[in-house]
Amino acid sequence: MRRFISATFATLLVVLSTVCCTPTKRYVTVEGYMLGTTFRIVANTDRSQGEIYAEAMVIDSLAKSSMSIFNSNSLISKINAGLCDTIDIHLTRNIAVAARMYRLSDGYYDITVKPLTDAYGFAAKQKTEHPNVDSLLQFVGFEKFRIVDNRIVKDDRRLQLDLNSLAKGYTVDLLADRLEAMGCSDYIVEVGGEIRTSGLSPRGGLWRVGVDNPFEGNQSPGEHQISVVKMDRRALATSGNYRRYYTDSEGNKVVHTINPKSGKGVVSTLLSATVLATRCVEADAMATMFMAMGTERAIELAKSLEGRGVEVYFIIAEGKGYTIFSTLTNQE
Repeated sequence: MRRFISATFATLLVVLSTVCCTPTKRYVTVEGYMLGTTFRIVANTDRSQGEIYAEAMVIDSLAKSSMSIFNSNSLISKINAGLCDTIDIHLTRNIAVAARMYRLSDGYYDITVKPLTDAYGFAAKQKTEHPNVDSLLQFVGFEKFRIVDNRIVKDDRRLQLDLNSLAKGYTVDLLADRLEAMGCSDYIVEVGGEIRTSGLSPRGGLWRVGVDNPFEGNQSPGEHQISVVKMDRRALATSGNYRRYYTDSEGNKVVHTINPKSGKGVVSTLLSATVLATRCVEADAMATMFMAMGTERAIELAKSLEGRGVEVYFIIAEGKGYTIFSTLTNQE
C-alpha cells in the first residue's frame, strides 16, 4: 500500500520497548560500543549478559578486522592500499550485495566512491576545500574492479572500496544470526540505528521502533518522534543527510551522500530514507541507494519493489514542511 502523507516531521530510529521479565520469559539487555558507535541487544535467553556481550565483542573484532576503513590494519584497508588482494567471506558477501544494489540503482549506488568521500572529509580524512572531481572520478566505478578466484582485480591500483553503507547492517545480521544459533527467537539487535528483530518484545507484542524528526540540528535520537513501526523477523535501516553535512567557505551545504556519477554531494528533496527488508545488510545498503538516487528515481524504484519484501518510508522536503511517501504495512 502506498501513501503520501502531509507532515512536518520525519525519520530516524529508536527502540521503544522497555525491558522486563515475565513469568515465562527472561529478557536480557546488553549495551556497549562497536564499530565506533553504540549497540543494544534485548533478547529472551537463558544466557547471561556477560556471555552475550562477549559474543558481541567477537563479532565487533571480526567486523573491524575485515570491513573497517577506519582500521589501517583491516583487510579492506590493506586492499585499498595495494598491500594485498585476497578477500575473506565477509568482504565477498558484502561485495555481492553491493553488486546487486549497483545494478538495481543503475549505478547510483557504488562502493568505489571512497576517493570522493575522502576528499569531502566524510571518511575521517581532512577535507579538500575544492576537490578536483574530474580527476577523482577516473578512479570511481563499480565496473572498474572484479573478483577472480577470491582476489580483487582492479583496473587501476588507485581504486578503493568503502563498505560503510553496509558494514553496520551486516554486523547486525551477524549478531542476530549468532543469537538464533544460541536458540534465541525473541530479540532486537541495534547497531548505530540499524535494527533487526524477531519474535516478541518484553511487553508480549511485536517490537516497536520509533521514527525521529529529521530537522537540521537534531542530534538527539528518540526525543522528537513522529511514528512507530511494528516489526517481526524484519530488518530496518535509515539514511539521511540532516546529521552528516558541513557548510563550505561559500556557504554551500555539502552532504555525506555522494552521487558517484557526478562526483558531488547529492542535491535532492529526499531528506531521509528508511527501508525494511529481511536482512539488515540489504536494508542498510538500500537506504543509502535511495538517498543517492534522489526523490523521483527512489520513489519509482520503491514502487517496483512492492511485494518483494522491501518497504520504505521516505521523508521529502516540501516548502517549509515535509511529505511522507510510505509503503509500510505495519505502522502505528
